[in-house]
Amino acid sequence: MAHVKLISESIAWQQEEDRLAALASTAILDTEPEPTFDAVTRLAAEYFQADTVLLGFADESRVWIKSCWGESVCELPRQSSIFDMVLAEDGPIVVPDVSKHPAFEGRRFVVRRLNPASFASVPVRSHNGMILGVLTIFGSQPRRKMVVDELRMLESLADMVAGQLELRRLRKCIQERGPQPVPASLSKAKHWPAGSELRAALEQRQFVLYYQPEIELATRRIVALEALIRWRHPERGLVPPAEFIPIAEDNGMILPIGDWVLSETCDQIQSWNQERSGVEGLRVCVNLSAPQFSREGLADHIEALLMRSGISSCQLGLEMTESSLISDAPTALGVLGSLRRLGVSLSMDDFGTGYSSLNHLQSFPFDALKIDRSFVNRMTYGEQPLQIVRTIVELARVMGMDVVAEGIETEAQHHLLREIGCRYGQGYLYAKPMTAEAVTHLLRLPGRILPDPTLAAGRMN
Repeated sequence: MAHVKLISESIAWQQEEDRLAALASTAILDTEPEPTFDAVTRLAAEYFQADTVLLGFADESRVWIKSCWGESVCELPRQSSIFDMVLAEDGPIVVPDVSKHPAFEGRRFVVRRLNPASFASVPVRSHNGMILGVLTIFGSQPRRKMVVDELRMLESLADMVAGQLELRRLRKCIQERGPQPVPASLSKAKHWPAGSELRAALEQRQFVLYYQPEIELATRRIVALEALIRWRHPERGLVPPAEFIPIAEDNGMILPIGDWVLSETCDQIQSWNQERSGVEGLRVCVNLSAPQFSREGLADHIEALLMRSGISSCQLGLEMTESSLISDAPTALGVLGSLRRLGVSLSMDDFGTGYSSLNHLQSFPFDALKIDRSFVNRMTYGEQPLQIVRTIVELARVMGMDVVAEGIETEAQHHLLREIGCRYGQGYLYAKPMTAEAVTHLLRLPGRILPDPTLAAGRMN
């Protein structure tokens, strides 16, 4: 029996070592409490009408609180804490009435001011399943038992935190590796094109817009289009934006190029309206760069374009990444408010790749968020990547936002997204970016519904 006990203690010690190593890999304890996580505790408090919500991570002896709502708490002794209960259970702990729970008979909580009558706590796990911390809601009164959907919601919020931790870990790995050598071919290419070449391309109308459909996953009906710029270079052929947009941002040419994209998009919408091509009720989305967004008078400029083209504001959508907003959040909030008053649709692009997406998501008035393709691509790799996408979808639902999954390339991704409640998607599985003429033909399909390639393959067989 003593031998078995020693083996058991050795296994437990190794598991704790592995858990602490996973915690250290995120560097979460090395920072001040982060406003990013405040969105989670606030949502949990509102959803469950909780008196106090704590999000904490545990080292060897203490639980460090990284976000709290209600009662202000910085740290807690780990010994006999709720964290150790969740760790021992390897899952959620729900106590509707502390006074009737045998584990709490004659016992007070370590925070005297807290002293809750009920609580529920769920684990926050690392990318490899280790429990790093807990998200806990407390009530000053006993409550009814937690139903399955409520527990799932609390776990979804904890999984959103886990997704942010994984992003921190990956960024830390990249920083530790340091800058990687740039291939000679890329080193030479980064100097092309010069600002004069971009200016000449704009003057000679070498730029062209392609459009990629955004569909409703349940029906494959086209609900929106995204305008994407291409450069028809006389020698290099069709040049993708990744090869010239970063340079245009560096040399200032992004502003006139961005103005051209907005103007051309509005003109194309007007043309589709006049042709009665089926664009009614459809919005066309344009990506705004950081310099465009920060330029004074953006809302006035877009209002003038809408008035000149005669299109409805609801037919135009604007997409921006979080990185274009975070340098001056108060100013960004004002600009977004001005755009919202125009009636245009606002989307946060590449959601999940920013440094504080959760915090900004609760502050900025977005209508939709677009899940970055890197998350969609990893969905079929295991439960953890899938759970991250699932929690993004659930968080958007709670906040009344639509969700668009980017980069869908397989039927497996399509079906998984439908199962977790994602309504809209975009990717090569449905349609590649195409010319305005090609889009016109798609818009004339009955109900704007794209054919299902799997059904077509079945008919051929």
